[in-house]
Amino acid sequence: MKNIFYILTLLAFGISTTIAQENPQVKILSFNILHGKTIKGNFDLDLIAKVIIDTDPDFVALQEVDYKTNRARGYDLVTELGQRTKMAPLFARAMPHDGGEYGEGILSKWSFTSTRNVALPYTPNTPDNEPRAAAEVVASIGSGDTISFIGSHLDHLKGDHDRVAQAQAINDAFKDNKYPSILAGDLNDVPGSETINKLEEMWTSSYDKENPAFTFPCDNPIKKIDYVMYYPANKWRVIDKKVIPDTGASDHCAYLVTLELLR
Repeated sequence: MKNIFYILTLLAFGISTTIAQENPQVKILSFNILHGKTIKGNFDLDLIAKVIIDTDPDFVALQEVDYKTNRARGYDLVTELGQRTKMAPLFARAMPHDGGEYGEGILSKWSFTSTRNVALPYTPNTPDNEPRAAAEVVASIGSGDTISFIGSHLDHLKGDHDRVAQAQAINDAFKDNKYPSILAGDLNDVPGSETINKLEEMWTSSYDKENPAFTFPCDNPIKKIDYVMYYPANKWRVIDKKVIPDTGASDHCAYLVTLELLR
């Protein structure tokens, strides 16, 4: 009772009081969804949504996302998944494709205060090459803190020229972010590669560098190409990380990371 009276007295005289609060935790899921096609070759958005619901993330970075393409039966995939998971959706176009569009998706438990779609460099005349993008949302999470969340999907070709250029472009685009930032996605390269080294000049990775858990292919993972990274290093701490075992929902395993935001 004396403590309550003391706090009320301080407030009455305009003296600020601070009540200690725990640092908030943010759960991040990175998931390449193979444009909605399961590894059986059928189209099952409920199966993809179940992976998201079961892991209960705050933010999801989705790669290989179709918007009203013929192969995706005219669906806006990220909006469909948002409805199924009760999360706010965002689609970021990388290129026109198959009667619709193709790019990145983000799902969030929190509404967006701003969004941005950053086109990444690529070599347009290379066979099988594709434009790539980095999608950013800025959101105020449940604790009242504001963060930036970025999802991307880097070039898939054997040569790494475009991937390295895209990694540098991501660093350049987000190095001056006002808020603590998280980068997640299918980066199509392994730990120790020039691509990942370039990103790690700025970003801190969440994986165990002594024993990185593999994420691809889903049925027998042999390499790590899916990541969650954060910036700046002194604003985040890794609480937990795990690869979601094969669910049949995609050719990638989903990668789930819990981060603590350090105030």
